[in-house]
Amino acid sequence: MEFMGYKPLEQDYRFWMVVNPGTWLIPILMVVLGIALLVHMYAFSLPGQGFSAKAEAAPVVEAAPAVEAAPVAAPAQ
Repeated sequence: MEFMGYKPLEQDYRFWMVVNPGTWLIPILMVVLGIALLVHMYAFSLPGQGFSAKAEAAPVVEAAPAVEAAPVAAPAQ
């Protein structure tokens, strides 16, 4: 496979020579966790969001009227 003179199957190993997962995996995951926490803190700080939001009143539902059972015919003899 070749894309514009670039052969990714032959040259992508170079990326992992620079970004060694043994060195950079934990710091990258910590940065991702920090960003996720910041996004959640912002989202929960918006008015009407989060655990402090007041619950809306549920609509009143009336029970359906009872339906009479159909008459049962006597067995024929």
